[in-house]
Amino acid sequence: MALNPVVAEVTDRIVARSRQTRADYLRRMDAATGSGPGRAKLSCANWAHAFAGQTVADKLTAMTGAQPNLGVVTAYNDMLSAHHPFERFPEIIRQAAREAGATAQVAGGTPAMCDGVTQGRPGMELSLFSRDVIAMSTGVALTHDAFDAALMLGVCDKIVPGLFMGALAFGHLPVVFAPAGPMPSGIPNAEKARVRAEYAQGLIDRAELLKSEIASYHSPGTCTFYGTANSNQMMMEIAGLHMPSTAFVHPDTGLRDALTAAAAQRAIELAREGRGRMADVVSEKTIVNMIVALLATGGSTNHAIHLVAMARAAGVLIDWTDMDQLSSVTPLLARVYPNGSADVNAFQAAGGVAFVTRELVEAGHLHGDVTTIMGGGLEAYFKEPRLEDGELVWRDTVRESLDPTILRPASDPFDREGGLRLVQGDLGRAVIKISAVKPENRIVEAPAAVFETQEDALQAFKDGKLDRDVVVVLRFQGPRANGMPELHSLSPALGVLQDKGFRVAFVTDGRMSGASGKTPAAIHVSPEALAGGPLAYVRDGDVIRLDPDAGVLSTVGVEDLSARPAAARSRAHAEGSSWGYGRELFGAFRQAVSTAEEGASVCFTAPIGADGHDDGPPDPNVVDRAVDA
Repeated sequence: MALNPVVAEVTDRIVARSRQTRADYLRRMDAATGSGPGRAKLSCANWAHAFAGQTVADKLTAMTGAQPNLGVVTAYNDMLSAHHPFERFPEIIRQAAREAGATAQVAGGTPAMCDGVTQGRPGMELSLFSRDVIAMSTGVALTHDAFDAALMLGVCDKIVPGLFMGALAFGHLPVVFAPAGPMPSGIPNAEKARVRAEYAQGLIDRAELLKSEIASYHSPGTCTFYGTANSNQMMMEIAGLHMPSTAFVHPDTGLRDALTAAAAQRAIELAREGRGRMADVVSEKTIVNMIVALLATGGSTNHAIHLVAMARAAGVLIDWTDMDQLSSVTPLLARVYPNGSADVNAFQAAGGVAFVTRELVEAGHLHGDVTTIMGGGLEAYFKEPRLEDGELVWRDTVRESLDPTILRPASDPFDREGGLRLVQGDLGRAVIKISAVKPENRIVEAPAAVFETQEDALQAFKDGKLDRDVVVVLRFQGPRANGMPELHSLSPALGVLQDKGFRVAFVTDGRMSGASGKTPAAIHVSPEALAGGPLAYVRDGDVIRLDPDAGVLSTVGVEDLSARPAAARSRAHAEGSSWGYGRELFGAFRQAVSTAEEGASVCFTAPIGADGHDDGPPDPNVVDRAVDA
């Protein structure tokens, strides 16, 4: 099948836009490749330090200087259910390396926050910034320069994007990502949503809510809804950085252990063969494939930010217009909660990522001619792993979906368009996820109720002040203001208002989450209010129109918003967002961070005296903020 013309057009535009930054990135990676294996550059004293704590057998292998050494970067902790299984992985990986005649070491660890724990709490204001800390931590881990390949252990929201960004700084190496898999299914997602809505209305007590939540999140493994964590895993497969169909195999199973061992041995094999560099795997075409797959599956809105930063780490420049145009021609193939009632386990059983990959390639929506850790092309990702007589084998995925209420072919999608759209107007640019919003609820024109904290918005809901047609505006939630927290705590309240029959929408310069659901929400509004963005000029009662079908986010009947004085953030909110819960450690991040559409990152700000090559975005204000800081 010929490539879809819009996919081709957007790809060509990205290639042209990225020509300088991509060339500079590849130049650096080529220079690193040309300097030879890390172990050959270390002095005897350096090399001895690197292996001082290893087993005698591993030391003997290392002393030859001829065998690859695999560096493992892990985001293990046992508070995140998704990362709990990683406790066992290093020994599986070390043993797999020994069987391949090589060595493996845990090069370092990264922090790993759980947004499910910090949701609605002050710690959520560090969540997005943790992505860049993880990228930096990955750089620190690999900077020992003692490794010939790398293996990334991570699953959840900011962790995989951070590992991806950090690993690309060492893109001269082969890099493989190894996930842990989802937990078994708990109570149905519809039941979970019902209980949350009842609690928001005060109809049940906290004990009943907790009972429901424990039945939902109940064992090691990823949460089973299709949020940011599971969107991460889907994209790592489409990017060709996983072993095929690795994403949604349960932890603590023989198949999962076999896949983890296979990932380690594949990285070692690539190192021996001198191919499969991450810099070559992650190209402009790869980034487009990741966007398309996200849209085709109704994935997380967080990736409207993360993908920009992830691509930038490879020297590839993308924006929301690219995503919007790709969405206009991408068929929606999956209905997984919150875009449906099924969870990722049911999605996997129906055909999973292998089915989606094959359908999108054969329908001309993905670039099939990309490099992956499995070689050239995406055909290897049309297969699924099995254990047969204790041996890991791959078989072709099903030709037809085993449950068309969850997964459909490209010839008969749930929708002819993807799940994400760009909206813009006199209120700025924002994204909206429409795949979970019923068509009759998507267009809202109503008076604004303006808040600067979600606590104030929730109190207004409890007091009955929002029982009307309303556009809830929550400003001063951008990356410069308070780190751009997720505001998912508002979702149940907004859903209750919509269920009462009111026309309801949400507009914010903050984030929602991968679980953003049935209420239309224009999020990531850029520029943010604290940077003088239009939301700073909105007043209570202004009529706002949100129309994702027409791509509109604007006021109605206001001639010139900027003619008004801008609202100032309250002193209590400003001070409360700058200290406590570790927030005082991130003041420099808030001053130097780029805009949401630039990836909300501090990793690509040009240093003083930079020559302008691949050091930062072209916006001089970003550089000036870094200098002033």
